[in-house]
Amino acid sequence: MMKQTKLRLRRNGSRTEVLVLVKHSMETGTRVDHDTRLTVPADYIDRMTFALNGNSVAEARLGPGVAADPLTAIALEQVEPGDRVSVVWSDTQGESGHAEVVVD
Repeated sequence: MMKQTKLRLRRNGSRTEVLVLVKHSMETGTRVDHDTRLTVPADYIDRMTFALNGNSVAEARLGPGVAADPLTAIALEQVEPGDRVSVVWSDTQGESGHAEVVVD
């Protein structure tokens, strides 16, 4: 199943807030499926890396305690029009996703 990644920027003076929303179930590995009575395997985002113009600027380590469809935010200073802000994430099942935005 394709997991959608949305990236949005909010500028406020010299500060830019980077918001990332990933459609992801974030399974802990402890839930039992009601129908099959089998344990649903752990499947959660474990790493999210943010970059500005291709240079890594922040890394978030997530875990099984994070809610489904996590919204993650960081703040950047001195982002200029034309800069590229991107995010790449990977989960415990080997899936990954990315998004990129050019600053207006």
